[in-house]
Amino acid sequence: MENRSGIRKFATRILQPFLEVFAKIYYAKPRNYRYKKIKAVVLPGVFFPQFTISTKLLLQFLEGKILADKSFLELGCGTGIISVLAALQGAKVLGSDINPQAINNVLLNAEKNHVKINICLSDLFDEIPSQNFDFIIINPPYYPRNPDNLAENAWFCGEDFEYFKKLFGTISPYFNKSSEVFMILSEDCRIDHIKKLALENSLKFTPVFEQKKWGEINFIFRIEQVPE
Repeated sequence: MENRSGIRKFATRILQPFLEVFAKIYYAKPRNYRYKKIKAVVLPGVFFPQFTISTKLLLQFLEGKILADKSFLELGCGTGIISVLAALQGAKVLGSDINPQAINNVLLNAEKNHVKINICLSDLFDEIPSQNFDFIIINPPYYPRNPDNLAENAWFCGEDFEYFKKLFGTISPYFNKSSEVFMILSEDCRIDHIKKLALENSLKFTPVFEQKKWGEINFIFRIEQVPE
């Protein structure tokens, strides 16, 4: 297992520069994306779901949840496709992102799918009023490199995992024991280190979903507060 993971990480480091160049070229103009009945547009500079696994797995996972009349936060919403799904299922949705282009993208896709989504331009919880959400969904950046621009915040969590340190240090006022907080992570990232950072803030990870696709295992974890 460790050898296979090492090979995947080596391949990722080799391929990543080429993927970044391809993405910049391909997403230099708006691109269409569809998930079942959801029609979406991906604007330039916004995290693209077409060539990643995580967004589709979260969509599939959330289809099995009862979201009607629930307060729902998609933290780092990107195109807002997950927010659209939640709104179509009757949730009261807030989508937040650090990237203004992502906020524009969410509003566009909400209009295309005839749903209401509240939006907030925010670096994690900085601009979100303290409140308890029934659901919080997080598809985080996890590559340990400093982002060079707003768009790269969707991929890179900082050389010292600054994204996760800030996230785990500020999330607790936004959920309670009955809330459901979910994060998706790939086996390619340093899951044990991310769990350690969570535990330092009295948070624990419980695996609730696992799927292997294209040779990569993705995990959805439920985040809970450690009982005092």
